[in-house]
Amino acid sequence: MIAEVIVDIAHSEVDKIFDYQTGTLDVECGSRVVVPFGNTKIEGVVIRLKSESDFALEKLKYIIRVIDESPAITKEHLKLMDYMRKKYHIPSALVLRQFLPSEMRKGKVRQKTVSVAYLNFDIIAEKAYEIIGKRAKLQRECYDFLLNEKTFKIADLNSKFGYSSVKGLIEKGLILVREERIIRSPYTTLENKVNSFELKEEQAKTIQSISTTDKRVSLIHGVTGSGKTLVYLNLIRQVVTSGKTAIMLVPEIALTPQMLSQLRASFGEVCAILHSGLSAGEKFDEWWRLRSGEAKIAIGARSAIFAPLENLGIIIIDEEHDGSYDSESNPRYSTIDIAKFRAEYNDCKLILGSATPSIDAYQKAQSGEYNLCEMKSRINQKPLPEMIIADMRDEIRRGNNSAFSTALKDELEKCLKGGNQAIIFINRRGYSQQVICRECGYVAKCENCDVSLNYHSSGNLLKCHYCGATYHMLTNCPECGGVHINYVGTGTQKVVEDIKKLFPNATILRMDNDTTQNKESHFKILKQFSEKKADILVGTQMIAKGHDFPSVTLVGILDADMSLFFSDYRSGERTFQLLTQVAGRSGRSNLKGVVVLQTYSPNNPVLKYAINYDYKGFYEREHALRKTTAFPPFSTILRIMVESESDADALEGLRCVFTEINEVYEQNKDKFLFFNKMKSPIKRLKNKYRYQILMRIKQGSDDLIDEIYEKSLKHSTSSVLVYVEVNPSNMS
Repeated sequence: MIAEVIVDIAHSEVDKIFDYQTGTLDVECGSRVVVPFGNTKIEGVVIRLKSESDFALEKLKYIIRVIDESPAITKEHLKLMDYMRKKYHIPSALVLRQFLPSEMRKGKVRQKTVSVAYLNFDIIAEKAYEIIGKRAKLQRECYDFLLNEKTFKIADLNSKFGYSSVKGLIEKGLILVREERIIRSPYTTLENKVNSFELKEEQAKTIQSISTTDKRVSLIHGVTGSGKTLVYLNLIRQVVTSGKTAIMLVPEIALTPQMLSQLRASFGEVCAILHSGLSAGEKFDEWWRLRSGEAKIAIGARSAIFAPLENLGIIIIDEEHDGSYDSESNPRYSTIDIAKFRAEYNDCKLILGSATPSIDAYQKAQSGEYNLCEMKSRINQKPLPEMIIADMRDEIRRGNNSAFSTALKDELEKCLKGGNQAIIFINRRGYSQQVICRECGYVAKCENCDVSLNYHSSGNLLKCHYCGATYHMLTNCPECGGVHINYVGTGTQKVVEDIKKLFPNATILRMDNDTTQNKESHFKILKQFSEKKADILVGTQMIAKGHDFPSVTLVGILDADMSLFFSDYRSGERTFQLLTQVAGRSGRSNLKGVVVLQTYSPNNPVLKYAINYDYKGFYEREHALRKTTAFPPFSTILRIMVESESDADALEGLRCVFTEINEVYEQNKDKFLFFNKMKSPIKRLKNKYRYQILMRIKQGSDDLIDEIYEKSLKHSTSSVLVYVEVNPSNMS
């Protein structure tokens, strides 16, 4: 038998199928194998089996061994590999890596087992005591102990009764030993949140609509607190009861423990979690539980869309609008595209949920492509939180130069006096945004990136939030020698410090990328806050969505308009979504919620829609604006990025790519709405110079997109990286 193998080398020149003879090995499609490749041995995946090869048999090498007892890659994933390779123009090996825990490759992690002792009951107790003899007291004690315990770890037996006693019983055949697998389960201390499956009218209607529609995709547009999670749980229960499996995605790792708690409470240990924050062993064991069928429900962030489940009955993507569902590093893909493929393959439903759907998703729902389900009321029948607008221009005119408006201070005082909790949101970590010399205007910048450094008071460091580089804090200006160094802007650290001065008795937690570096740190911070061990939670966008804290009655939003003025056509959409999501954390129980929104642009139309929770009004305005200006979803944006550690090499790469793409443009001008080359907004990032070719093309030009991919990617070399992004989430 001949096996077609893709070797684990993610390079376009090796993106080919290689034939190997199977010999006497039991090889299946999807098996991971070790094969000879050149002068070395390498792992690969068998994607097809056949009886004949186009090459002479004597030229074909033999597979050395099969790695796993059963195929690691499913038939569905092999089809998905073909889809991703064609759609995103990425090597097959790179796609296959997405389907496996990274540590599985090259045998970096494997099943964990423990040696367990148990009695040989083929030998009756009376006979056993004769064999042991009267003098071997420890052996007798060990034997008696196992009579009660049935099984016990060998290592613990050795500690309890001594190595030689246990060894003696084994040699006499009285104790038998077997290897038992240990499951490294994450979040073992998680308290399972008991769920009620009693449905309100809107929830029942939504489930009925999804169950009866003939449309593959349903969009649940439900206000924050409308009970979308309960709808998800009921839908999952339906498919699991029928013998099928489910995938549930959330946008942030911070949200996975909360959702896992609810899933475990409803479905027990058939739930498995997948995300990058797990240890290598945990990820490996959770993955195998899903692959073996032991677990039926996968919960996780973006990468969980590749969960190795078969017979899928439903895929749910919560907060579908979130930009984290688009992969911005190699391989670049859209999670929703992958979900649509898997839903089609399994003939199952795909559910998208959000209080603030993306313009693209809501347009598809309005046009009838998606089934639209509206949930307009909070499950507790309480109104959405009251929005108080604090005009920071007036605050400055009144002499208030702090980060907190008078309104926010007053509401914080009321909240704390009432024994309630508050969330303060600012989408910037660190102590300050920039460090500036007051004498000459010098701004401290990263040596690797064309961005300013942020000051972090813990450690007294300057840090780059793009590449992670750290620097000692300046004592004087490197340009003019001046000692008047100023901090400009406010980050989470500074906010915490300021709150402590205002409310010294308040207990404050901070949640951002700096405080969530360690394993389970998200879970620990949120657990403390949910148990009311803190009064105030200060954080970035990781606290903005999905969390349910019944005692939170106040949300303060600092710099609400910060994201409005980014050079991105989606800045208005993102601002509306973020503000609505953050505001939705307040008043989720029986207590009235209040939101204080601080802004320098109170008359901005996006903020006005957010203040009134008017998604439809915002959508109609934004939709009309996109249609008039021919931006997505009425066109497709393509960005070709050219990066190199050498500015000259990057420019030369840009010239080569542009020359070739310009020919495509000249031949298809009627399909282009915009076409030009330029520096990237951040010219240098992680020690690489960056240039881009931006284009907007009319809808329905997929053949053009494929041509642009092919003509661009062939210019990628070892020194110059070229890649293509379609409707990129981040335009910087």
